[in-house]
Amino acid sequence: MLANFSHHSLTDVLFEQAKDFVGLYDLELGWFVHVNPAGYQLLGYPSAEALYNDPVRTLRSQQLTPAEWNELRAQVLEAGHVEQEAKLRRQSGETFWANLELTSVTLDNRPYFLVRLTDTDRLHAAERSLTQSVGRFEAVFAHATIGIIVCNQRGDIVLANEKAQQLFDYPEQTLVGQRIEVLVPNSISHRHEHLRASFNANPQVRAMGHNRDLQARRRDGSVFPVEISLSYFHQEEELFVVAYIIDITFKKEAERELIDQRQRVERLNAELEQKVTDRTHALMSTLAQLEKRTQELGQALAAEQELGELKSRFVSMASHEFRTPLTAVLTSTALIEKYPATDQQDKRLKHLQRIRASVNHLNDILEEFLSVGRIEEGKIEARPLEFDVAELLNETISDVQGLLKAGQRIEQHVACSAPVYLDPSLLRKILVNLLSNGIKYSGENSVVAVWVTCENNQLLLRVQDQGVGISAEDQEHLFERFFRARNVTNVPGTGLGLYIIGKYLELMGGTIALRSELNVGTTVTLTIPYENHSAD
Repeated sequence: MLANFSHHSLTDVLFEQAKDFVGLYDLELGWFVHVNPAGYQLLGYPSAEALYNDPVRTLRSQQLTPAEWNELRAQVLEAGHVEQEAKLRRQSGETFWANLELTSVTLDNRPYFLVRLTDTDRLHAAERSLTQSVGRFEAVFAHATIGIIVCNQRGDIVLANEKAQQLFDYPEQTLVGQRIEVLVPNSISHRHEHLRASFNANPQVRAMGHNRDLQARRRDGSVFPVEISLSYFHQEEELFVVAYIIDITFKKEAERELIDQRQRVERLNAELEQKVTDRTHALMSTLAQLEKRTQELGQALAAEQELGELKSRFVSMASHEFRTPLTAVLTSTALIEKYPATDQQDKRLKHLQRIRASVNHLNDILEEFLSVGRIEEGKIEARPLEFDVAELLNETISDVQGLLKAGQRIEQHVACSAPVYLDPSLLRKILVNLLSNGIKYSGENSVVAVWVTCENNQLLLRVQDQGVGISAEDQEHLFERFFRARNVTNVPGTGLGLYIIGKYLELMGGTIALRSELNVGTTVTLTIPYENHSAD
């Protein structure tokens, strides 16, 4: 180390206060003899002495060969100053890039190199990053699958990637320098300059052609549909506009095809819906017809079953009801033959009376059959007349007196002060039937009561007996043809009486209600509306 070097007036400036590495390299010694604090700290040494005593004696990451060192030394001695980039090492072995400045000096007749190092590692990293960024930009820009065009504020094209040149059918690099309006259809080119000036005045990232179709012009003048997005950047206070361009010809064709297909599908759907509607209507019509046929068949089957049951009931009833009076007739006829003498006349009269009663009974049965037939054929109609209810009741009771059993009587209670307007014939037949049933199903010394009231244009007729009664189960079937309660099967009857009464009431617009209890009696109540004036 030079004794007086550290006391030179420039030492503080060049060595002690310098922020970069500054050191004095002794060519004869082949190593540094003086290094500033910033220098040894840059290289990672704890002190200058540690650097002076480093046995490696090289700052380079890869030591120069003797030939390389001789050549470098000769260059510095000849030129007096050499500057170069070098990859150096720190004491830890870590490497870094630095700018190496070598200046030839002579002190006390000894040759030295004044060495200055500037750490350029960050600069190298920035350069690498910039190089990578530029490379990525060039890759993205050059190989982008969409057209990219950069224009300045005047509308001059300054950059155009390969895809843009292909889209507009321009040879390589021939788009640069052209005005952007060459890519706009002639029909709107006069408006484009105004739109460009408007964008320059208020630049913003946006898509062009909102709610309208955009078209671009090729070099040969043909146009094609495009989608365009705009962005911008500033460089050295100048505005540049970036246009991203996509050819949507295939998209438009696909949209048109999609619309055509949608319309075709809609037509097919409409036709299909119409066919479904027609087929559904036809099916519903067929189902309705089938349902109607099913109902008709069901009704026919029910009618057939009912007819079969009616036939069975009729045969059972007829075999019983006809056999009894016919047997009585035959028996009485045979007995009459045994009484030829004159003094036996009373015996003959007794059997003739039995024959007459049997014939009348048969006549009543036939009359009921005929009435049912006429009712079901619609040959019986209600023919209302004005008549006195009390008088009709008296006559009817007189007609059934012969049916009374020993001790039986009929009580009547009539509250009809004025004549009524009803069919007297139908009402008489109803009364006869009800009174006959009350007498027939009641025992000796019983009472059959009849109440008749006329109020609010309604005739209320109630017949009450003290007979055998009817079970609740049998009451549900009383108004069916040929039905007879199970507790009176041994009593003569056709099972048509209440059925006929019900039909007569329908003709007169009346209703019937029945209340009965076994071994207590039965009460039948009729309600028949009427008018209180005579027919014209």
